[in-house]
Amino acid sequence: MLKTNQLPQFDLEGIVRCGRYAFMPNHLTFCGPDKNKDLFHYCQSQKADQGLIQILEEFQTLYPYLKVIARHNQIKDPFSEKVVEAYWIGNSLLENITKSEFYNYLVGKFKVKKKLSEQISLGAKAHHNFHVLNIWKQIDNIDSIQILNVMDLCRISWGQVKKSKKSSLEIKSQPLIFNGNKLDLGQPVLQKINYKIKDESFIKKPKRGDWVSTHWGFACEILTNQQVNNLKKYTLESIQLANLN
Repeated sequence: MLKTNQLPQFDLEGIVRCGRYAFMPNHLTFCGPDKNKDLFHYCQSQKADQGLIQILEEFQTLYPYLKVIARHNQIKDPFSEKVVEAYWIGNSLLENITKSEFYNYLVGKFKVKKKLSEQISLGAKAHHNFHVLNIWKQIDNIDSIQILNVMDLCRISWGQVKKSKKSSLEIKSQPLIFNGNKLDLGQPVLQKINYKIKDESFIKKPKRGDWVSTHWGFACEILTNQQVNNLKKYTLESIQLANLN
């Protein structure tokens, strides 16, 4: 049960869930304010107050996406759990943003090149993995293993737990690969990821067979089968769109 300091206008489960995905890139100093210790404490303890909201609102990519998803689904709270899930995992809320609205948003916010209009016309969604695999591609040519590996870490991935250790998990997951000169998901491989920092974690007692989501090599949460299917669906769509260039 979440502990709060009276934030009735916000979905408290959604705020903490969002923080779990935002934590690792913040910890690595890639995104958001220098608040990774506070962010980890909020998410691990499942406590929420105005401080957590302020931290997440300072993420220059994350928060605008949440707002656009919420606005086009007539949801007042950008931290609604369904909005948060739509951006990080994927759900039906993404289908309610029209192509023209999404294109105008990307051009206005991120100054994307107009050639991205083809991806938009073919059904691009306001999903984190679309941003990683397509917006980045407007900036860098994906022609090196180094860039591929960075994109693989930055996208939200899924994997099934095969072994749980003291502070790490061995999972079976599909890496991002080059198939010729195109992006693709490879065959499942065993991968070691972290799920604890100083004996504290977001996931309690993960067990063999659990599906987990990962961001920058850190386990964010345990997923249902439907969430795994949604994440895979929107990831594959994003890969197909990225391969148009």
